[in-house]
Amino acid sequence: MQNLASKRILFVDDEPHMHKIVKISLETIGGWEVMVANSGAEGIVKAEDLKPDAILLDVMMPEMDGIACLKKLQLNIQAQSIPVIFLTSILSFTEANQFLALGAVGAIAKPFNPVTLVSEIAKILGWNLENSETQRVQKHYIS
Repeated sequence: MQNLASKRILFVDDEPHMHKIVKISLETIGGWEVMVANSGAEGIVKAEDLKPDAILLDVMMPEMDGIACLKKLQLNIQAQSIPVIFLTSILSFTEANQFLALGAVGAIAKPFNPVTLVSEIAKILGWNLENSETQRVQKHYIS
């Protein structure tokens, strides 16, 4: 089984309160390291430099939206292999399929449940959480 505690996630979103919620959720429940970027442009630079295991990307951002950011990441030789999951308030079945067609590996709707966010991300990425500390922590919070 992969060591999930060593996972590094880059979260790209222009809303500081979302940074706090996602960071607390992924670090506390998942034991993952979370790095944040406030814009698509900053996200591209950080993806190149930090080489995270995955990127959570908001769709609606000023200047460069998430879709434009994803397209630039796909053209970037240093970042194109990093899986991208959209985290967005605009998510219907049609939109989720459009995001997949663009090259994202998945999409998670806002508002999301901070307690189950780790397992949603792990499921999309095929990361095994069985017998992990994350499962124990989630059971504690959900019970």
